[in-house]
This record gives sequence, C-alpha cells and structure tokens, in this order.
Amino acid sequence: MRFNENTFVVFDLDDTIYQEIDFLRSAYRHIAGLLQPSVKKDLFDEMWFRYTNKENVFEWLMKEHASLLPNITISFLLNEYRSHLPQITLSEDALEFLDYLKEAKILCGLITDGRSITQRNKLKALGIETYFADIIISEEFGSEKPNERNFLFFEQKYSDKEFYYIGDNTAKDFIVPAKLGWHTVCLENNGQNIHSQDFRREPIPTVIIRSFKELMPIVVSQSSS
Repeated sequence: MRFNENTFVVFDLDDTIYQEIDFLRSAYRHIAGLLQPSVKKDLFDEMWFRYTNKENVFEWLMKEHASLLPNITISFLLNEYRSHLPQITLSEDALEFLDYLKEAKILCGLITDGRSITQRNKLKALGIETYFADIIISEEFGSEKPNERNFLFFEQKYSDKEFYYIGDNTAKDFIVPAKLGWHTVCLENNGQNIHSQDFRREPIPTVIIRSFKELMPIVVSQSSS
C-alpha cells in the first residue's frame, strides 16, 4: 500500500474509529439516570446484564418496572437511546492516525449508516468532524451501505484520487469498495465489536490490521519522501 498526495482515505465510523459498545453503555447509563428518580435505584447494572444475556432490555424495563414507570414507552426509550449525547472516546491509535493523515495533507472522508442525530452526536462527542472533507450519513444521504451511491459520491467529487476504505463489517463494508477497485483495509475485531467478522466472506479485504499503528509508518514514509 502507498499513501501519498493522491491518496483519499474513507473511514467507517462504528467499531472502526471508536468502539460501538461504548455508545451502547453510554445510552444505557443515560436512560438509567433518567429512570432512577422513579425506581429509586440505578438500573444500569441490571440493564447491562440483560443485554449480555441477549434479552430485549427495553421490553424488560417496561415489564419489570411497569408500576413505577406507567408513562414510559418504548418510543421514549428508543428516542433517548438514539438522541443522547454519548460519552465515548477515540482510541489513542485512531487519533494518532487521523493526526498523521492530517499532517501529511491526505484527504479523508467518512461513510456511516444510521440516523442523522445519532451519528452527528457521536462525531460531536468524539470531536473529529474537522478531520473529514465530507461526511456521508445514510439517513441524510438517502441510502446506506452497500449502496454504490455512498461510495461513488467520493469518486465523482475527487476523481483524481486513489481510494482506500477502512472499515470493520465484513458483511457489508467492503462489497462496493472492492467492486470499484479501491484498496480495502479491515480493522480486526478486538473482542468488543457489535458485529462478528467472517474473513471467508467475499470480497476479502486487501489488508487486515489489528491497530491503526500498523498503517502509520506508511503515512510517515510517504509524507516525508
């Protein structure tokens, strides 16, 4: 792989730039805090146990605490889950890699599936909006991966660039980039990802990495040459 002034790097967001499980924890803590005055206790640990036990946490809340939460609806819980400002952070190596790309003047973009308010709040909490020349969020854009539109946007706008795509979801992230001839990089599951990975599934990513640190020497050597 080569990173130079003609490179354009497109990132996935969830479980690539940060751990999506941290968003889930943040949402549960937020909801537990909202409900604590009514139930007179912190529900987070119970909610997390139900999640790890593969139960429907919101249905459990409604059933278990119906008498104490008569006016709480599934719609309310989902809205709070989706719209809260999360307590999430970048990994040190992800931030360092984004800084390397910025210093090397290599343009970056982002493609992420989800609701506008949810994904925008994640970006705000992480403080990374300024690293990206363009951000494609499926609800705003009108299509989600693996729709070609989301990727062709970058090819058409930056037609003179060589594209790299960095993601994690082997079920949908690499289908279109591989078809378009992009270089594909998969960040391997560190045991915390929401979605499992299957490296027998076609198309197989060009490169599989365990950390962004594995890409940093490529950026440094190219930017300094």
